[in-house]
Amino acid sequence: MENLFAILGLGFFLGIKHALEPDHVVAVSTIVGKNKSPWRSSFLGVFWGIGHTLTLLIIFLLLYFTKTSIPGTWEMSFELGVGIMLVYLGTSPFFPKKKNGRRNRKAITSNLFIKSMVIGQIHGLAGSAAMTLLVVSVVDSLKDSLIYIGTFGIGTVVGMLLFTFVLSFPFFFIVNKHQVNTLLIRGTAILSICYGIYYIYMVGFVEGLFT
Repeated sequence: MENLFAILGLGFFLGIKHALEPDHVVAVSTIVGKNKSPWRSSFLGVFWGIGHTLTLLIIFLLLYFTKTSIPGTWEMSFELGVGIMLVYLGTSPFFPKKKNGRRNRKAITSNLFIKSMVIGQIHGLAGSAAMTLLVVSVVDSLKDSLIYIGTFGIGTVVGMLLFTFVLSFPFFFIVNKHQVNTLLIRGTAILSICYGIYYIYMVGFVEGLFT
């Protein structure tokens, strides 16, 4: 039992560490600035963690019951999807949608939460192969595997919640300075584009998906 608690504790802290990986941080940074409240922004991290964890659980169960594994080409393709998503998230602030005067703040915030969850799901899909191997190596039963993934998921939620809460403050303090706010949003967007291109290059040419 003590060994299981130690493993779950490790999973929790690995979840926090995993949430703060560069591609996760860059992706979420592109939408944090669109919320005007640190508390609402922090919930973007919660929804990212929920989407990430649900995807990991679903993929793990599919692989467990079918007794299969994710082929290397598929795994790299999922990773490629992360790079493409980063480029897309980076370009979207430069092509804003036309504003609808009747559209209220609640609807905008809800859309951001859904978007954050989808981002988390894409990241979860990309990391599902590695997560499956990790779970199989540290626990023996299906029950313990699900508990471990759940604990890991809680760690990712906590890690991303703290990150989005802290990151929201620069945007919050310049909310009435439109030009500075726009500059900061576009700065994170350019970072996302550059990192996305780098990510695509690494997956496609260094890891060999394209070659």
